[in-house]
Amino acid sequence: MAYKTILTVVTDADLTQSALDAAIAMANREDAHLDVLCLGLDRTQTGYYFAGANAVLLQETLQRAQHDATRIEEAVRKRMSGETMRWASETAVAQITALSPLIAGWARFADLVILPKPYGPNLGIEHETIVEAALFDGQVPVMIAPHGVDLARTGNRIAVAWNQSAEAMTAIRAALPLLAAADLVDITVIDPPQHGPDRSDPGGLLSQMLGRHGARTEITVLAKTMPRISDVLLRHVADMNADMVVMGAYGHSRFREAILGGATRNMLESATVPVLLAH
Repeated sequence: MAYKTILTVVTDADLTQSALDAAIAMANREDAHLDVLCLGLDRTQTGYYFAGANAVLLQETLQRAQHDATRIEEAVRKRMSGETMRWASETAVAQITALSPLIAGWARFADLVILPKPYGPNLGIEHETIVEAALFDGQVPVMIAPHGVDLARTGNRIAVAWNQSAEAMTAIRAALPLLAAADLVDITVIDPPQHGPDRSDPGGLLSQMLGRHGARTEITVLAKTMPRISDVLLRHVADMNADMVVMGAYGHSRFREAILGGATRNMLESATVPVLLAH
């Protein structure tokens, strides 16, 4: 498998807030086609306005969203003017409440979606919604690219978060092109179960499988010495100087992760290297 269609979504004409540069780097690296969705958002909730105002407000806010989408596409075309790769841009307008089906419709025809971190100062709810729509409804792997990361120079040392879950295996299969090309793939097992088929050799069967794809693997077994799994993983990523993480997404429900936190949300909030997710 190779990444031949890469999608990114841009929601602001200030392209520094997007993952466009990261998507360009990955598309060049993989000799892939890049699709850029220039998205104008209507953030109003018309049901809360007094009777008779909805139609007028809806028209005005949709026109504003269309104007935003046009400005975004102009900025994207200016940025892409010097690129020789295959690419296309498209404008779209959506209300926040109808965002997921739109993103899913685009994402399901991509091999990989590259997006900026969905959590942080001055970020709206749409960023989280776009990530989740691609993962759950589009059923496509998503790479979260922190600001300033050059994807042309990452992926040499990859940490794979392995907990024997279906989500983790889905992410690993989605990441096979990157894992096979890496200099080192560290299969990171945190607090492995004392009972089960892998109890005597945690990560051994996964290492064997990846080795047959040409990946150069090692296995690290870590104790849960910190309250959160994500903190242990992030510390290990720093210790081994990893430049990418592969992990399953949302082993718990999204509601539980949103209210109580979880490994996925914590990683997306704190990661300083690209994180490839799949569910």
